[in-house]
Amino acid sequence: MTHAAPTAPRGHRQPASGTAAHTSRSALVRPLLMGLVYGVYAAFMKRQMGPVDAGNVFYGILCGAIFAACLVALARIGPRLAQEPHAATYGIFAGIAFGYLYSLAGESILKSSGLGLLVGVGVGVAAFYRYHTRNAPQRSSA
Repeated sequence: MTHAAPTAPRGHRQPASGTAAHTSRSALVRPLLMGLVYGVYAAFMKRQMGPVDAGNVFYGILCGAIFAACLVALARIGPRLAQEPHAATYGIFAGIAFGYLYSLAGESILKSSGLGLLVGVGVGVAAFYRYHTRNAPQRSSA
């Protein structure tokens, strides 16, 4: 007798060939909120307990918009990558974002880069673990 081979369950539907990946409105809420928090924190660090002026507000909006745009781009491009580069891109992004915020506190570039590297490696390892445990192929017990 011939039987069909079992297939691994898929976590998400593949888009039809020839169509662009669609990002739903609810998928944009998380990056926008994180961008808002990042922008407010960057503006707070930039003003260094001085008065709030238009330059600080513009700086916060700019930092938050860039942060959110990068997260949206990672959310759209990331699933097309293999698991290792996907995890590495999130680690690199987190390291750069953290290192930049830390440098706004007036710390040296070397210390900011070192802590950004540590945070980036930590996020990369956590993302790597998540992608390998969540998307691991199912083994049949036969």
